[in-house]
Amino acid sequence: MKKFIALFTLLSFLSFGIFAQEAVVPAQGQEETVVADSAAVAEDVVAEEAVAEEGPVGGIYKSLKIKFIEGSAGFMSCVALALVLGLAFCIERILYLNMSSIDVKALLAKVEKALLEEKDVEKAMNICKNTRGPVASIFYQGISRLDQGVEVAEKSIISYGGVQTGLMERNFPWISLFIAISPSLGFLGTVIGMIQAFDKIQQVGDISPMVVAGGMKVALITTVFGLISAMILQIFFNYIMSKVDAIVGDMEDSSISLLDIFAKMEVSK
Repeated sequence: MKKFIALFTLLSFLSFGIFAQEAVVPAQGQEETVVADSAAVAEDVVAEEAVAEEGPVGGIYKSLKIKFIEGSAGFMSCVALALVLGLAFCIERILYLNMSSIDVKALLAKVEKALLEEKDVEKAMNICKNTRGPVASIFYQGISRLDQGVEVAEKSIISYGGVQTGLMERNFPWISLFIAISPSLGFLGTVIGMIQAFDKIQQVGDISPMVVAGGMKVALITTVFGLISAMILQIFFNYIMSKVDAIVGDMEDSSISLLDIFAKMEVSK
């Protein structure tokens, strides 16, 4: 999973680097004067007209690139970086949880048959050992300590259930960090844009829409992209949380069923 995160991040950096290089060059050519602002507005209008004439895919790409340039490449790069890293951790957790999901009823039926009908503890342990997922791991821990008594096996199941829950919630703090930092970066861009607007007002000595428009545009675009990034990561995070809750529910239900099997074994002795 660590290799997957590194590979996903590297590929994202490479593709994003090419995109950022295209964006930085035009952004550096902007003049901080009223004349330059007017020219930039005219160029934006022409660019938007060109985008409208292109296909849907090309039009979306061009629109995003234009907004990326207008929103200041530096702050937009930070927001995009937070989104890429957050998505890398989200995808890694989704893959891990999907691999952890199994048919619990089928596993429980196999274990019950091995313990109650065949009286073969080793076979039940091998079944659990050869099955992936936290439920099988909990079963293995409980069955392996069955010779020490049902109470010891029960404590082992409860303790190892907490361990498996911790493993499923790994990297959650990092995802939460990127969810929180994305809008924060957007708001930081908003403050910087306002400062730029007031700097232009001070240089020109006049308050006019053309003077303030550049800084305000940067402020609004960075805020929008920061909020969009946070919302995307929040959707993925909620989906991951629902997967964890479902697996934890299976763990608890199956553990109770396994303890019932242990109780039946004690009675049959």
